[in-house]
Amino acid sequence: MIENPHALRSAGLQPIGIWRSGPWLPAFTPTDLHEAVSFVREPVHVVRETPEGRVGVSRSGAVISEDQVNGVPTFPLLGTLPALYPEWLGDRSFLEVHGLRFPYVAGAMANGIHTTRLTIAMAKAGMLGFFGAAGLGLHRIEQAVDEIIAALGTDGPTWGCNLIHAPNQPRLESDTVELYLRKGVRRAEAAAYMGLNPMVVRYAYSGIRRLPDGRIDRQNHLFAKISRPEVAARFLSPAPAEILETCVRNGWLTRDEAELARSLPVAEDITVEADSGGHTDNRPLIALFPVILGVRDELAAKHGYRRPIRVGAAGGLSTPSTVAAAFALGAAYVLTGSVNQSCIESGLSDEGKKMLAQADLPDVVMTPAADMFELGVQVQVLKRGTMFGVRAQRLHDLYVAHDAIESLPADVRARVEREMFQMSCDEVWSGCERFFAERDPAELERAARDPKHKMALIFRWYLGMSSKWAIAGDPKRRADYQIWCGPAMGAFNRWVKGSFLEDPQNRTAVQVARNLLEGAAVVTRAQQLRTYGVPVPSTAFCFTPRPLA
Repeated sequence: MIENPHALRSAGLQPIGIWRSGPWLPAFTPTDLHEAVSFVREPVHVVRETPEGRVGVSRSGAVISEDQVNGVPTFPLLGTLPALYPEWLGDRSFLEVHGLRFPYVAGAMANGIHTTRLTIAMAKAGMLGFFGAAGLGLHRIEQAVDEIIAALGTDGPTWGCNLIHAPNQPRLESDTVELYLRKGVRRAEAAAYMGLNPMVVRYAYSGIRRLPDGRIDRQNHLFAKISRPEVAARFLSPAPAEILETCVRNGWLTRDEAELARSLPVAEDITVEADSGGHTDNRPLIALFPVILGVRDELAAKHGYRRPIRVGAAGGLSTPSTVAAAFALGAAYVLTGSVNQSCIESGLSDEGKKMLAQADLPDVVMTPAADMFELGVQVQVLKRGTMFGVRAQRLHDLYVAHDAIESLPADVRARVEREMFQMSCDEVWSGCERFFAERDPAELERAARDPKHKMALIFRWYLGMSSKWAIAGDPKRRADYQIWCGPAMGAFNRWVKGSFLEDPQNRTAVQVARNLLEGAAVVTRAQQLRTYGVPVPSTAFCFTPRPLA
């Protein structure tokens, strides 16, 4: 049995000097060490109480020689840690390239749940936010872009918009890219792409040019959100020649831009999305992230890239410890989602935010996605307080089992109309006709030829409206709210319980971000000191949220 395990751990530590204490005596007790860990913005010094005594932390003092002791309290010095700022947790090039103060991104949430208000607030705080353009019509996206530009200016703080892959609405995807280029949206978060297409390539390379000193200037910055190595490889490589030729042939890129594109990856910022709300592969970050780093390094060497390619982390990041862990894995930046949906700037209704604030770790479920319903692609949503997950899965099961809405058994159809649609299938279809006549008439033409596709559009109506009901806070439709959410929401609620952030009315995206980053810095400092042999108490790894200026 080891009587003093700490003495054994620290036995091999050799002093590097003599330390004279300053105004504060070194911390050796658990209570004092907990306090010392929190002072991340100043250097700390690891000292021993005596040559064979306890290891502790000093916040002030100086290195002296033996002839300067003169009776003042001195301690063997084991090492010094410099100041640690939340701003320094990520890759410095990320801040420099994008003109940011913090390595922190608020990811896009579809249907405008990531509002212009949220984008503007993040930009003014020196962070990056992506407006949630997915699921919105072109006119609404243009309104949002104009609103952000009016608030921030064309040369003001950094911001961006979402660019969602829309296999069922290719025209909207191309029109959105056209809008972004025309309005000068310089950063786009590309999501749901399994491969490259001319539109995402067009955005990535439009405006690139060679400067007089030989460097290539990149006008637009594409953030590719990925969760699979093979998809990451496509964005980390130069665009295929055939796609570049298509862009040139259609006038989307100049010949010079296409030639320069052959030496640059499609995206120089890759966001690794682990288990998260909405679209997700449910993969753990600690397994996925190192693999993507390896793909990055392999392709950077293969193509001889001279510019840094930054890899950020997303999914499951909702506490200081998880954010600190992401940075420890090598993340250039972190991206959060679900936690921002519960903030006051979010476009989700107050009732939806209350539901999120009550979520715990197991209160989520996978269910069919509206935008890729026919493909069987799923999204992760809130389960507690809503029937949406179960009902959406039921609709997909019916879609798989039947060839047309007319082939549904009468009792099954009646139940769907009564419990889910709260109107007849014919009334739902009338609404679909009006919607697609304006958004994408080709969908109606296909439905006229294919009864199964018509059934899919009717079922997708419910999945699409469920998100809108949650945004509007329709009290009659509370049981049908679709709220994208991962288990990290439960971890966040447990972390903030008892603090000022427990009440959704106090949750601002900037306060959440500042507390996550501040806490991550404290957790990082605690781990640093522990590797120096300091007996850091477990309480030092638990950062309590507080209002931060």
